Amino acid sequence: EVQLVESGGGVVQPGGSLRLSCVASGFDFRQSPMNWVRRAPGKGLEWVAGINTHGTIPYYTGPVQGRFTVSRDNAKNTVYLELGSLRIEDTGMYYCSNGPIAVIPSEPRSVGTQVTVSS
Repeated sequence: EVQLVESGGGVVQPGGSLRLSCVASGFDFRQSPMNWVRRAPGKGLEWVAGINTHGTIPYYTGPVQGRFTVSRDNAKNTVYLELGSLRIEDTGMYYCSNGPIAVIPSEPRSVGTQVTVSS
């Protein structure tokens, strides 16, 4: 059974930073691209970032390019998302997902971690 456990969210001021983690199990992590998606209050899921199986090629949606950094540690079955220069519009529930880059799951299969950017 696929299990994804996110952590690292919190409340930060605009301009702040956070580091999210997602520990995966139940599938061959080394063979799976990984993604981060988010859901802002009252909105649908939005793809944020992805990374290839080797961790050498990151992908980002335009609004987070240059502010977020996605990485992975295959030895730890973990994918990370470093959030920098946070904006109020980055507020939302963040989820990781396994699968092709930029493919948004119909519904997340994990609990997610809440990021709130507020002054």
